[in-house]
Amino acid sequence: MKHGITFLCASSLLALSLHAAAQPLQDGDSDLPDEWAEEHLEPFRTRIGNWVDNTSRNIDAFFGGDYYSASSRNQSYLRLGQEIDWMEGDGVSGDTSIRYRIDLPTTEERLRLVIESDPDETQGTLADEGSGRLYNDQRDRSNSILGLDWLERRDKREHWSNRFGAGVRLRLPIDPYVRFTSERLWDIGYGPWQLESFNRLSWFNNAGYSARTQWDLGRPLSNRRHLRFISTVQWREEEDTLEYSEVAELNQRINKRSALRHSAIAVGESASHPRMTDYYLQTRYRRDLHKGILFGDVIPELHFQRDTRYDPRWAMTLRLEMYFQREISRDYF
Repeated sequence: MKHGITFLCASSLLALSLHAAAQPLQDGDSDLPDEWAEEHLEPFRTRIGNWVDNTSRNIDAFFGGDYYSASSRNQSYLRLGQEIDWMEGDGVSGDTSIRYRIDLPTTEERLRLVIESDPDETQGTLADEGSGRLYNDQRDRSNSILGLDWLERRDKREHWSNRFGAGVRLRLPIDPYVRFTSERLWDIGYGPWQLESFNRLSWFNNAGYSARTQWDLGRPLSNRRHLRFISTVQWREEEDTLEYSEVAELNQRINKRSALRHSAIAVGESASHPRMTDYYLQTRYRRDLHKGILFGDVIPELHFQRDTRYDPRWAMTLRLEMYFQREISRDYF
């Protein structure tokens, strides 16, 4: 049975990759029947996308006052996702996810109003976040926040760019928060390497303090391939343990509508007695199924977990996502 699942995971990914590589599709192409998409999918996407855009513009006009410009480009979106996840020994599970971004271009010129779903502080331990296979697996659904951020208008290539924020988590009872974020970007030597640092210290009334630092070193290998090494360290008062992860990642764009990401990941915990809790290999195949609106993911993984004495365990995730916004974007790989 195990060999059958292994073959299925590998063959499914290979078939999708070869199919994408063999078809250098152009922008505007779709894997869906044109008549069905035009009659059902696109009108539905347009109605919801316009509603998302109009809602964010009304909020922006209210807070922006005399500075508001209706011609400003708005990048607000709503994303609906459906996932099916299988882990060897655990069986099959599934989830429906809703995420959004409210873009307020006028307001952000002075004091940024933050309306955000699933902030970093609510996504559990690094082991819970794992590969990002199930967005909301065993997580509280009330993860939206509303607040104000004060931003320094500084180029993070030349100075540390800092941001102070405060607000509430939208749940009952109301959960106030305060957080500080600092970012920096360096060009390494005269070559193409770049090092980016992201650091955040947060306090949520119901969850306590948390701290997170991430260092991302990367460089392009060609026009279609990019190499990254990502180190993350996190501490959360709820768990009261230090966690860390190391990721080596190779991103490859197959064509204008398909991409592959190959990753080797290690997750560990504890400062006094460090130990690795999970090693895994992951490949993510992502395809634009229809004109920057509908996307599909296939994510096979091979885990070596401490809880199972590092015996290999296969996992597979299938994901379908639909984006709603007025202006279609393809920057979701």
